[in-house]
Amino acid sequence: MHLYNAWLPPPVAEQTKREKESFSRLVRTLEDFSQSDEPDSVYSTLTWIPRIKTFMVAESDVALEDVGTLVKIGLEFFEKSQNKLYAQVKWGKILVLLLSQYRKKLSLKIQWRPLYDALIINHFTRNTGPEGPRLKQHHFETITSLVQSCRRFFPPGSASEIWSEFRSLVENPWHNSSFEGSGFLRLFLPTNLDNWDFFSCDRIKQWIDLWDSIPNCHFWNCQWAGVIARVIKNCKFVNWECFLPTLFIKYLNMFEVPVANRSESHPFPMDVPKNIRFLFSNNTVSLVKAIAKSIVYLLKPRSAALAHLEKIINLLEQYYHPSNGGSWTYSLACFLIHLVIQFQKRLKYEQQNINNCGQAELYLGRSERKFFVNVVLKLIDRGQYSKNNDLSATVAAAISRLSYVEPSLVLPFVASRYYIALETMTATHQLEIAVKSISFVMRSLLLTSLSPSSIKLVHLGGGNEFIDLLTVSLSNALLGLDANDPPKTLATMKLIASIFSNLDSLDDDVDVLSFMPIRFSQWLDEFLSRLFCLLLYLEPSSVLNEGLYSPATSGTFLCENHSYYYCMLEILLGRLSESLYDQALRKISKFVKTNTLPGSSEEVGLLCCACVHSNQEEGVNKLIEPLLLSVLSSLDDTPVMVFEGEISTASMSIREKPTLSPALETTISSRLKVLSIAISYGGPALLHYKDQFKEAILSSFDSPSWKVNKAGNHLLQSLLKSLTHYYPADQYNCMLRHPGATTLDKWISTKYYSNDELAMAPKWHIPSDDEVQFANELLDLHLQSALDDLYRICQASDDSDPGDKKEHLKVLLLRINSSLQGVLSCLPDFNMPSSNAMVEDPDNASFLIAGAMGSSVGSTELREKAANIIHAICKYLLLEKADDSILLTLVIHITDALVNYGNYWYDQWSGEVWDLDSAAIIEPPINFIALSHSRGKKRPRWDVIDKAYLHSMWRSFKSFYHKFCASGKFYPSSHVIHLIDDLLKLCLHNYETIRRLAGKSLLKIFKRWPSIISKCILSLTENLQDPNSSEHAVLGSCAILASKAVFKHLAMDPKSLSSFILGILSSSHHESLEAQKAINELFVAYNIYYAGVSRSIFRMSDDQIDGKDFANLVSKIVSMGSDSISLHWRYNLMANRVLLLLAMTSRNYLNSSSKMLRDTAGHFLKNLKCKLPQTRILAISALNTLLTESPYKLSMEECPFFSDNFKGKTRSSLERALTQIFQEDGFFNEALNSLALVHIITDVEGTSSGGNQGSSIFQSEADKSITRFYFEFSASWPRTPCWISFLESNSFHSKFARIFKRLVQECGMSVLLPLKSTLEEFANAKERSKQCVAAEAFAGILHSDVNGTLVAWDSWMMVLLQNIILAQSVESIPEWAACIRYAVGGKGRYGTRIPLLRQQILDCLAKPLPPKVTTTVVAKRYTFLSAALIELSPQKMPVGELQLHNKLLQELLGNMCHSSAQVREAVGVTLSVLCSNIRLYAISDHHHSREGANNDVNNRLMEDCFQILTEKASHVLTNIQNASHCVNLETSRDISAPDVHLNGDSQDNVKWMETLFHFIISSLKSGRSSCLLDVIVGLLYPVISLQETSNKDLSTLAKAAFELLEWRIFWEPHLQEAVSVILSSAIDSNWRTRSATLTYLQTFMHRHTFIFSRSEKQKIWRTVEKLLVDIQVEVREHAATVLADLMKGVDEDQARHFLDRAYNDANALHKKRKKINLNDGQAVASIHGTVLALAASVLSAPYDMPSWLPEHVTLLARFGGEPSPVKSTVTKAVAEFRRTHADTWDIQKNLFTEEQLEILADTSSSSSYFA
Repeated sequence: MHLYNAWLPPPVAEQTKREKESFSRLVRTLEDFSQSDEPDSVYSTLTWIPRIKTFMVAESDVALEDVGTLVKIGLEFFEKSQNKLYAQVKWGKILVLLLSQYRKKLSLKIQWRPLYDALIINHFTRNTGPEGPRLKQHHFETITSLVQSCRRFFPPGSASEIWSEFRSLVENPWHNSSFEGSGFLRLFLPTNLDNWDFFSCDRIKQWIDLWDSIPNCHFWNCQWAGVIARVIKNCKFVNWECFLPTLFIKYLNMFEVPVANRSESHPFPMDVPKNIRFLFSNNTVSLVKAIAKSIVYLLKPRSAALAHLEKIINLLEQYYHPSNGGSWTYSLACFLIHLVIQFQKRLKYEQQNINNCGQAELYLGRSERKFFVNVVLKLIDRGQYSKNNDLSATVAAAISRLSYVEPSLVLPFVASRYYIALETMTATHQLEIAVKSISFVMRSLLLTSLSPSSIKLVHLGGGNEFIDLLTVSLSNALLGLDANDPPKTLATMKLIASIFSNLDSLDDDVDVLSFMPIRFSQWLDEFLSRLFCLLLYLEPSSVLNEGLYSPATSGTFLCENHSYYYCMLEILLGRLSESLYDQALRKISKFVKTNTLPGSSEEVGLLCCACVHSNQEEGVNKLIEPLLLSVLSSLDDTPVMVFEGEISTASMSIREKPTLSPALETTISSRLKVLSIAISYGGPALLHYKDQFKEAILSSFDSPSWKVNKAGNHLLQSLLKSLTHYYPADQYNCMLRHPGATTLDKWISTKYYSNDELAMAPKWHIPSDDEVQFANELLDLHLQSALDDLYRICQASDDSDPGDKKEHLKVLLLRINSSLQGVLSCLPDFNMPSSNAMVEDPDNASFLIAGAMGSSVGSTELREKAANIIHAICKYLLLEKADDSILLTLVIHITDALVNYGNYWYDQWSGEVWDLDSAAIIEPPINFIALSHSRGKKRPRWDVIDKAYLHSMWRSFKSFYHKFCASGKFYPSSHVIHLIDDLLKLCLHNYETIRRLAGKSLLKIFKRWPSIISKCILSLTENLQDPNSSEHAVLGSCAILASKAVFKHLAMDPKSLSSFILGILSSSHHESLEAQKAINELFVAYNIYYAGVSRSIFRMSDDQIDGKDFANLVSKIVSMGSDSISLHWRYNLMANRVLLLLAMTSRNYLNSSSKMLRDTAGHFLKNLKCKLPQTRILAISALNTLLTESPYKLSMEECPFFSDNFKGKTRSSLERALTQIFQEDGFFNEALNSLALVHIITDVEGTSSGGNQGSSIFQSEADKSITRFYFEFSASWPRTPCWISFLESNSFHSKFARIFKRLVQECGMSVLLPLKSTLEEFANAKERSKQCVAAEAFAGILHSDVNGTLVAWDSWMMVLLQNIILAQSVESIPEWAACIRYAVGGKGRYGTRIPLLRQQILDCLAKPLPPKVTTTVVAKRYTFLSAALIELSPQKMPVGELQLHNKLLQELLGNMCHSSAQVREAVGVTLSVLCSNIRLYAISDHHHSREGANNDVNNRLMEDCFQILTEKASHVLTNIQNASHCVNLETSRDISAPDVHLNGDSQDNVKWMETLFHFIISSLKSGRSSCLLDVIVGLLYPVISLQETSNKDLSTLAKAAFELLEWRIFWEPHLQEAVSVILSSAIDSNWRTRSATLTYLQTFMHRHTFIFSRSEKQKIWRTVEKLLVDIQVEVREHAATVLADLMKGVDEDQARHFLDRAYNDANALHKKRKKINLNDGQAVASIHGTVLALAASVLSAPYDMPSWLPEHVTLLARFGGEPSPVKSTVTKAVAEFRRTHADTWDIQKNLFTEEQLEILADTSSSSSYFA
């Protein structure tokens, strides 16, 4: 049993024994439902799901067999609900909860294929159903969660099946299906024990190679990192050592940080379709979590992973520093916390399985734990005082967790930082964070200091320094209570609460707390004095609301969420010894008596409440009694409101109208508020003052002040709760001491506990008979009598003053409200109506789970009486005082308390419960201090009791709220029905506040009594149809109808659906703009949450009347959606949208040849030429959805054997209806003209994204939400990633193209005949919009693959395409290029089938152009070619496509020197696509069996071309450099000479190199460089060396390529070649090339640091060192910067040797500097290089102060007197040293001698800094 249930109040705990049988009965009921063959029977089971969830959340003790049965039943229901997304969402969520909660106990085998099929059918097919986007989103999230929960139950062989299913997808890196495949692989791949045989080193290597096939793609990285992380964690038998360098280099490069001050993000990241990004998890947190998990589980004793972890942290730590924050800070914070969390999880698993002999050698020992903590502390040290709140909070949480793992490292660190913060008083944020850190490690600190376990053997610095720290922190806590510094005050209170939560008691007795040298009596006096001072100067954080709803709160920061104010007081007072408690109570009582603080009433009340809770008798006597007498004394001296009229006429008069002075009113109300809070836990001790309480409450209600009335309301509520409710009475006392430290409190785990801990159950307040009697007296006095007075007022003649009656009504309603809110469910519920009594055994029917709020008071009759009278008073108020918002609001609150008391008060109360789930009061399961590991987290007893109390309250509300709501057959009693009618009227009130409150209450009733929703829908929709309805009636109706409960009901009730639809579509007569806006928003919300309709609405055979009603409904909708009636365009649009929803839904229930589908398709085809633009766009979505049969489309088997014979095929049911429409004269001309209007291009639209969504400038956001199908086509177009700027088109809409494709497939060649002439006309039009729609139509036809298209191609299509290529217009090139992409794109879901006309289109594009065509046409042809080539699947290219590639390759290589820059760019881009396609084809696993010996020829041809390309690049580069040198010489001879022009050969060289750069840029942008790395490496030198040339265009391209190259990772054997190129570039004769090489080295070393060989590192290091003495000063300084970066983690041995050499050389130079000839240039370079080496060593430690740094920086400062450039280097380096060490200089300067500080002061520009 869960501890929360074991600690329930005894009467409730006894009832929990019935829950096992209750759950079994529920499971048996569901078993009966599962045997039903009725398709809609699954909807009947949905009402049981809340009950199942209730059992799960209640942690009920149920039979495991029942849980297993329920899971199987749930999976059956899930599979049955294939077309019912809402039902699948509900069952999916409860299955996730069941599998998560019982995953370790169940023994199941769950097949993965049904789950995959559910995903495909609902989210990855072309027609995914009509359900709204919100429902589809929830459905996808539910299925993915269900798959994740089911993975551990997949049977053997599942991993192999799943890999076989998705392997072909991920192996094609240049198709969007690869992203989809990686997402599915991460989601489904199981790593459970049954599937371990699937995983091997070869498999891992294969996956890592696939991972590298798509570089610079966040989504791709996220999916593969997730897969690898799960395998690393669960498959421990895999030897990961050989994969470590590769994995760590990937992990390092996935952190987007600004390496060497370059951009932190890739300049051109790979784009992933929006729908795939949305469906599969790819956020930063999931990626970083996968990285952290992988790293932690890679760690093993003596593994290289330990060194790799240290290196990656050394490289990242600088980005944690407060001065180095940015967009990357969030991901780094996530990395830190997940690193620690995963480490804790691993340690927990290993400690629980420490006797597992098979894996024990892989477990982490003490040395590995210490190493990990040491390394992570570097990140903590950097980020502790970050300006980013997320990072600083993360650091504090990480410190707390690690302090239990290795306290010998963590605690001294925390202590030192705390002392530094105390000394650095100017940085107040540092003190707050340091105090918070101390509070988080307080328990580990005390355990370390007091526990006699083995951890004490570790030397922690000697003495009692941790006890000293505790003493100092407790003393300084007194100074932290500051009203002017809320963050510090709250942190201080958390610290105090943390300290005292650990101690068993507080006393001055030296034997009790002998380890603490502090007198608590003195500390307590000082604490209370400072607390009182704080309360005196508190100011509310917001303006107090004196209206009806103002709570008894003051709104200061002490009472906000996450505040430890009340918790601190409870703990402190609960742990005090008797003498100290008396001391505190006397001081608090004196303060409360002598001070009235209206601005901090709640804070003072909580202080008193804590006193009473700690000791009821003493607290009530010393605090409550004086407060009560003070209130009575004040009220005695005030006038009262006297109402007369207890006779039958009920006439009333006021003898006097007194008022209170503002000061007296404030004093009384403030003291009443304090009193109401203080008595919350008074219990039986309050009975001694029952008469005084009665008098005080009566007097407060009789007061003429409304503020005092409300304060009395709070007092009555609090008193009733204190008397009748269950609540813990000894929550904060210490019951059991820690076994290893007797002065510490023992903390408890809620799931795994011992008998001793079970005995620590709280003592509950169980109301006595006297308390119940007193509560009944209060109810008689304030509820019963007030109801009688209300009834008399309703029956009386209205002859009194309206103002007087209003005041009387307010007070009466306030008394009733406070009485009901005080007792809540303690007042018995309404009786179940007799119509419900026959359903099942009434004793068991009403029992769900055990729960009770307190003892029963009053009677059912009293609740029913209250309901009747409130119904009467509501009717009276609506007639007589409909404009009085206060009275109506009180009525609504009373109605809520009568009907919704369960969820109503729990939602309100639980939202105000202290959120204290902080690391300060959590002891993790792994505790190496006391060596007492547990299976769950531990918490203080008081916190566990707090949560148990919350659990008990939740149980009580659920047990009542869901008492009779398990089935829709239950109806509320007549009393509730009357109140519902009242709320319906109030929902239409003219005051918005009243409508909102009444609507909120009504929606809660919908949840409890779903049977009344239908009645409310019919009533509310009448208001929409009624032309005489007022604006507020429409607004109120829309607000209720827009609720999720209504939308869910519409899916199951045909009558309500019909009324709802006609109500909206018939509401255009309302003239109010607000009303129309509300109706529009209601319709949009209905679309978003649309869940389908009931099957019964389509059953014409079963009920002819219903069938006719449905036919009439459809007929009305069709007429509203046509152009023939003068309906507002928005309602025309709504009607068409509803028609589409019904048509799509009908496909699940009717056959495809139904008349409705035929008529609907014809209706939307006509709407293509509609005059309303939004209706046209909706028609496009509709046709794409409805045209599905495609009888004329050739199958895969028929394509090779094309025939004109169509015999034997079934024609489409829609063909005849559609053919009649488009054969009308001029139909297509008119339709295309209308569609062209959607393509009106504006500057704004042309630069915006999302053009493929069919958006229009005519659409508002509201209109788009109606017309757009969010998940219309998951395989979004284009199907391949695009990086080519001149292919991007925002005006080509694939939806439009799909319409024409589907029309041709549906109706055959009969479509082409009327379309041909129109298409040719639009293709040759001058207007771009017409060409756009022509391109879409032509693309659809070319891609249709229907019988007869080959003939049409030969007769006219080829000619049309040739004319398009030769046309001179350039504006529409993107649209025609998109047309080509669409036409040749692969068919099928994954684009693997070849379109029928692909080869013909490619041959047409490859056909040589006529001579003397313009360069525009040439560029256009290459653009079209590149558009076509990127759509091909290289691994599956047939012979014809391969031959075409080889032919085009020769042509492109010959055109690299074309005179036009536009053509050269197109050639370079096309060449990159061509080469990458050929290379991927060559390395494919499958082509050998298809092509035979031809492959060798093709491979040799390709490799020869690549070799020619690289060799010519070297030759051309030499020519360009020589020509540039000649130009420079020519220019230097004659400064005034005109520009020197290059000769023809030189110009050709530049043009050829520009084309080559376009090739490199395109390869790197597209991600295709993965298969061209050998070529890229061969071209690395030209890119580096041409950064600065006389030709600006060439340099610009070189810089663009250089920026992309900085992000490219080279793997072996290409890395070795790249290093060789870099080393040769570093000694180039051109100093600009050397400088560019150094720039490239900075990122190159960072990105490859884990995969360098030792020799490669040494070569690079020596090369850079040599550049320190370069003849060019810029190169020298650049080399020093690079060396400073290299020392931060690349190679520690090299760095250490360099430090020694730099210091020794500089020291030797300083001694003989007078003998050096400074006029010698070589000597200057040598001296400068030596100083730069020393400066590099200084700058390599920007924030730390290692032991060697003082000597180095001092020696560097000694060179400050040298001439430039040495002096400037010294000045800059010392200034940078000063900046980076400024925060901690006060501490770090102690490491310097006085002489060293003087030298630094002389060098520094700010001499006072180093003083």
